[in-house]
Amino acid sequence: MKIISANRIRIARVVAISADVLQIAFFPLLAEGFASPLDDALDVVVCAILTWLVGWHFAFLPSFIAKVVPMADLIPTWTIAIFLATRQNPVQVGTTQVYVEPPPQLKSAAEKSRS
Repeated sequence: MKIISANRIRIARVVAISADVLQIAFFPLLAEGFASPLDDALDVVVCAILTWLVGWHFAFLPSFIAKVVPMADLIPTWTIAIFLATRQNPVQVGTTQVYVEPPPQLKSAAEKSRS
């Protein structure tokens, strides 16, 4: 697993949120019609930037697939994808108890066997 700096994650999130805000705010302009290629170009550029910043992640794929579904541009797919791609899974660190003396269960069993 590649370690990504907090600064790159922050920049990637700003890029994704900005792209979704642009697509939602200018939805009437970017809907099917003459400006649709601009919407597609924006998606390609955003995907390239995010891949450069954080690396490829399968969460980016639905952002392209959602463009085929009508009205799916109103869903902030880039924001969702980048938050999934950059979420930090907590590292599970197990703790082990170390006894200087035997645990109480063994201690009582040892005392019983001595008597």
